[in-house]
Amino acid sequence: MSSVSAYYNGKTVLITGATGFMGKVLVEKLLRSSPDVKAVYILVRPKAGQSMQERVANMLKCKVFDRVREDCPNFHEKIKPINAELTQPKLAISAEDEEELLTRVNIVFHCAATVRFDEPLKHALQLNAMGTQRLLELAQQMQKLEAFIHISTAYANCVRKCIDEIIYPPPAEPKKLFDLVEWLDESIIQDITPKLLGDWPNTYTYTKALSEYLIQQEKGNLNIAIIRPSIVGASWHEPFPGWIDSFNGTSGIFVAAGKGILRTVIANNEAVADMIPVDVVINLTLAAGWYTAVHRPKNMLVYNCTTGGINPFFWGEMEQYVMSTFKRNPLEQAFRTPNAHLTSNYLINQYWITVSHKAPAILYDLYMRLTGRKPRMMKIINRLHKSMMLLQYFSTQSWDWSSDNMNMLMGQLNTEDKKLYNFDVRQLHWSEYIESYCLGAKKYLLNEDMSGIPAAKQHLRKLRNIRYAFNTTLLVIIWRIFIARSQMARNIWYFVFFPQKPTGSIENSISSHSA
Repeated sequence: MSSVSAYYNGKTVLITGATGFMGKVLVEKLLRSSPDVKAVYILVRPKAGQSMQERVANMLKCKVFDRVREDCPNFHEKIKPINAELTQPKLAISAEDEEELLTRVNIVFHCAATVRFDEPLKHALQLNAMGTQRLLELAQQMQKLEAFIHISTAYANCVRKCIDEIIYPPPAEPKKLFDLVEWLDESIIQDITPKLLGDWPNTYTYTKALSEYLIQQEKGNLNIAIIRPSIVGASWHEPFPGWIDSFNGTSGIFVAAGKGILRTVIANNEAVADMIPVDVVINLTLAAGWYTAVHRPKNMLVYNCTTGGINPFFWGEMEQYVMSTFKRNPLEQAFRTPNAHLTSNYLINQYWITVSHKAPAILYDLYMRLTGRKPRMMKIINRLHKSMMLLQYFSTQSWDWSSDNMNMLMGQLNTEDKKLYNFDVRQLHWSEYIESYCLGAKKYLLNEDMSGIPAAKQHLRKLRNIRYAFNTTLLVIIWRIFIARSQMARNIWYFVFFPQKPTGSIENSISSHSA
């Protein structure tokens, strides 16, 4: 009997960020593992011209729900959307909806956040920090609340090399910062952002560090736990291997490398690539929710959900596994043969960016213009370079995270729970996982069918032949220019391509040059 599954049966759950990558996996796992869960409230805002109802309808059509749809065709009836906006006072929830939440909710999972590294500081603060504060205020009024679980990031304290499962001092006093951004002009905030960030690499990690401190200061009597995942990747096992629906993090990099667009990456081959499968994070989150509600720890527990200290994986290994997977299972209509390389040398990286990224992109866009089509490759390359610059901080260094609380929680689970809510990353085989991840990107991100692999391989052979022909032509042109100017080169040319020609002329040429 699963204690974790049994706990959630009959409970009313509130989830923020349910339409996001991790949120979908959390909703799916909860409904599939605890089919008798009473209700799952999700806070959703209108976005990109879509109403709340449209966003929820699109979410429920997602392939991630195929398994639970098969087991329980009416699963959508358990999902109760609430129109809300975390950046607005009182979350902009109607009085009727607020009353419903305050009288029914048993557990809150706070997943909502902007995960963009380059998000303007004001918006990142409003959503990641002030939004968390507003949700806490709502949670403190909930009459039946048993646990509040906050999803942070393992990089919230990335200015430290060794990170324990504790709350560290914040980069700034949150309330003073809130007041500052409220009255300052956007352009001024943008100008002073680098000074405010200090050693923090981006607004995402900075605001997540503020959020953790805010929770510690304002939690009151709430039972709270904080989950800190590292780089969240495709699913390991659940709901099926390799599921991914976001280009964020390493996913976009994998696709760019598989398409042959990405050729060079700034990274340290020996640095730990601390990646964690999304289903591992969700299993730990649900288990932590159960433990927090049932065992009520005296102190707020922080769970570092990472792999580096338990089952390390390195950026150099990642490059090998990704390239070998895409060579065996190529993406359709690749720009070039997959052949990305890592380097920690800035100058070498800049050279390859010029030669292998920008020059081909300019030529391709020129071809598009000449054929009456819209050029797009340079735009893609610029976006890719921006992403690579933002990732560079994390791909060139390693961190040490303690995982005592994660190990403790694993020890609290019974045998059935350890199977159903598996977050033991010691069992993770990286080569298999990365292959599954790449194939998942092909199937779920790019919507490519596996039956198209033979045609994709044929396309790669065509690209390879074009490259060989181009390189050979270029070599011939260079040699011809060189031969026209050098008697010695001309003699060597004839010796190589016309061996019947007497070699005396070569020897004479060498002698004359020596003289």
